[in-house]
Amino acid sequence: MEDLIIIGAGPAGLTAGIYAVRAGLKTRLFEKGVPGGQAVNTDFVENYPGFPEGISGFELMDRMRRQAEVLGVMIENREVKGLHVSGNIKKIDTDQGELESKAVIIASGSTPRRLGIKGEEELIGKGVSFCATCDGPFFRNQEVAVIGGGDSAVQEAIYLTRFAKKVHLIHRRDKLRATKVLQERAFKQKGINFIWNTVPMTILGKDRVDGLELKNLKDETFSCLPVNGVFVFIGLVPNTSFLDSNIKRDEAGFIATDERMQTSVPGVYAAGDVRSKRLRQISTAVGDGALASFSAATYIEENQ
Repeated sequence: MEDLIIIGAGPAGLTAGIYAVRAGLKTRLFEKGVPGGQAVNTDFVENYPGFPEGISGFELMDRMRRQAEVLGVMIENREVKGLHVSGNIKKIDTDQGELESKAVIIASGSTPRRLGIKGEEELIGKGVSFCATCDGPFFRNQEVAVIGGGDSAVQEAIYLTRFAKKVHLIHRRDKLRATKVLQERAFKQKGINFIWNTVPMTILGKDRVDGLELKNLKDETFSCLPVNGVFVFIGLVPNTSFLDSNIKRDEAGFIATDERMQTSVPGVYAAGDVRSKRLRQISTAVGDGALASFSAATYIEENQ
C-alpha cells in the first residue's frame, strides 16, 4: 500500500510530489498525458516569481519536472479510471490495475471548454484549435479568429500575430475580461481586429476551416467572416469524470475544498485547476500542491 497517490503531473501535482517525497511519504504520481499540464502549451509566462525576463511555459514545467525527478518523484504514465475513497483505505482504479493508498491528492487539472456549435467537432485539427502555441505556425500569413475575452484569449491572440496576417478577436461583450496589462498590449497590436458583442454560430468548411458565421448580440444580425483558423479560449472544464460521487463539487463541476485543500472526504485532497477557486494560475497551483501535500502528510501521521 502507498502512503500517497497523486493524480496529475501539472504544477500542482509536481509540487505536491516534491513536498511528499521530502516528507518521507511513499508516493506515486500518475499522469495520463505529458507532465506539465496546460502550462506546457503557454507561450510566455511573466507572472511566475523568480523569472524577471519571463520564461516559456514549456521550459518552466520542464524545470519543475526535472526538479521533482531529481528529488525522487516517480512519474508514471497511467490513466485513473475511478476512485473508491469512502473508507480509510483509498482505492484507485487505473488502466494498469487497482492500487491502494492512505491518502490521495487530485491534481487532474482541466481542459478547454468547447463552443458546442456546428462544425467545431468535425474540424478539430483541421483549423479548429485550443492551443495557439501548438498550432499558430500553421497559419502563417493567413487570417484567424480567436474566441474569448479573458487572459488566455488575449495572450494567445497577441502570440498569433507573429504568424497570422490578421487576428480577429471575437468577444460576446463590449470589453475584455483580461488583465489590464494584456489589454493594453492587445490594443497596441495592429494585427488584432476586435469584434465586440458577437458570438460564433457555425464554423464553416468541409475539409478545412474557411469561415465563421457570426451573430451580433445587439442588433441580432448575422455575418460571415472568412478565416482559415479558429482558436477557442472560453474557459475550462474540470477533469473529474473519474471521481467518487462522495466528493463534492461546485455547480461548474470543480472540486470543493477547505482551506487545507481537503475535499468532502477525509484523506482526499484537491489542488490546482481542478479545485473550486477564484484564480487559476501556475503560482496558485504550486501553492495548492504544497498545502495539499502538507495536509495529506499530517492526515497520514494522525491516522497511523
